[in-house]
Amino acid sequence: MRFPLSAEDARELRAGDQVLMDGEIVVTAGLPTHARLLACLDGKEALPMDLRGASLFHLGSFSREANAGFEVLYLNPTTSTRFNPYMPRLVRGLELHAVGGKGGLDETCLEAMHETGCVYLSFLGGGCALLSQAIEEVLEVGWSDMLTHYRLVRLKVRGLGPVTVGMDAHGASLYAQARARAHERHDAIMGDLNASRQSAGSATGTGRAPFSPGRRGGGNGRGDTRS
Repeated sequence: MRFPLSAEDARELRAGDQVLMDGEIVVTAGLPTHARLLACLDGKEALPMDLRGASLFHLGSFSREANAGFEVLYLNPTTSTRFNPYMPRLVRGLELHAVGGKGGLDETCLEAMHETGCVYLSFLGGGCALLSQAIEEVLEVGWSDMLTHYRLVRLKVRGLGPVTVGMDAHGASLYAQARARAHERHDAIMGDLNASRQSAGSATGTGRAPFSPGRRGGGNGRGDTRS
């Protein structure tokens, strides 16, 4: 699909879809960057580049200044939940139609995404070799006074991904679905674990599971059983 993503294209996607990305994206991994973007929305300074309708991703990078210009040597997703306090205002204020990283965003962010027609794209964690080969060109760098991985970097990419639509513009979230399934199974899982412990304890005559490395209990607090 072509990026930056339009609201119309975003609304065509559903949670669970997979996408390969061609075009222009903006990346950053910085909490200070997000705080500064909110300051821009408050009128305290100008945006360093046009971000209206952009596709903004939580992608960390190893970057450097070189004779030929700013180089991005690799990309890797960072955890998006760190940015939950910032994203609702940024999604609404910048009319973003695609955001992403890894780990998803919260329900407040999902509400903002539903309003603007925005999807959350989940990148493969640890997939920097696959992701980095999609970089074609560094088009623009914003806030060069910040650390390199905090700067806003507009990239031209081809075949970036595949990425998964983790949260769609219609209110569906794979992360919320996974949490709900885990909650539904919690009591059954804990019951099975307790039954296994009791069975193991009965087999040893102790009435409880035997001590194993990594479990607390017994010993002198140093990891051994000396007195």
